[in-house]
Amino acid sequence: MQLGMLTACLPQWSLDRIAGWAAQAGYEALEVAVWPSTGGRDFEAAHLPVADFGPREVEETLALFDEHGLALSAFAYYENNLHPDPVRREEIRTHLRHAIDAAQALGVPCVGTFVGRDWTKSVADNLAEAERIFPELVDYAGERGVKIIVENCVMEGWHPDGYPGNLAYSPELWEWMFGLGLYLNWDPSHLTWIGIDPVETIAPYIDRIVHAQAKDVELDAAARQRYGFFGKVDKGGNPWDMGWWRYRVPGLGQVDWGRVVDRLYEHGFTGTLSVEHEDPVWGGDDERITQGLNIAHRTLRPLIVG
Repeated sequence: MQLGMLTACLPQWSLDRIAGWAAQAGYEALEVAVWPSTGGRDFEAAHLPVADFGPREVEETLALFDEHGLALSAFAYYENNLHPDPVRREEIRTHLRHAIDAAQALGVPCVGTFVGRDWTKSVADNLAEAERIFPELVDYAGERGVKIIVENCVMEGWHPDGYPGNLAYSPELWEWMFGLGLYLNWDPSHLTWIGIDPVETIAPYIDRIVHAQAKDVELDAAARQRYGFFGKVDKGGNPWDMGWWRYRVPGLGQVDWGRVVDRLYEHGFTGTLSVEHEDPVWGGDDERITQGLNIAHRTLRPLIVG
């Protein structure tokens, strides 16, 4: 198992700068954000130009990771593959294929995305649509030696009423998407706030967990008494403000990282555990973001062998 980090929390930094900082801080791998541009929403970043990735970019990227002794564990392009706007959906599909092509060129094993959801349609209709569109993408990736991994984020902010906007949030849905040839970028923070014990989801699905994200979550039981499980109705213009929980860096929330890492080892996980920093306390500027990444490293590094 390697300890890595997702680059999206530092959208204004170059990949070269991130790689130098991460290696110095003791990280072993980078999960590289490959959105086509930065600024659509928080935690998007464009750290490699995968849509225009030729031999020169391949050579420079491989040299950069070799220089810093880092692995490139995955590409991250977490977008809505079931977007209701057909033009936007095709843009997402096209860029995902670019990411897969660049992953093949660099020998990157995984490209991460979301199943997503068309919020104008029922869940049943969305599942049927996903069954129509994903097999071709899975085949495209498989022909290039790449796995498509889906993070189990609820993405409630994508739905106008705060319902799940990514139909990959539960083990029931994982079993469905595994049937389409998709794999899991397993994240315990989302499972925790929806009431699922993340540790208990490792053993049954370890053969499909090929990458994992390390993000924590802090729950406020008193606030939940006011808002209920589904969170605030009046979000004050911020669709992600549920009112009773927030993301934290590992060690500052409810996730039991000792149990998580131990169970991953017990069942043979040999991928990358990648810190995904979305902590509002340790955010806002580069200094606080890097301090948050250091807190995450101090929490997780003693648990990882080697």
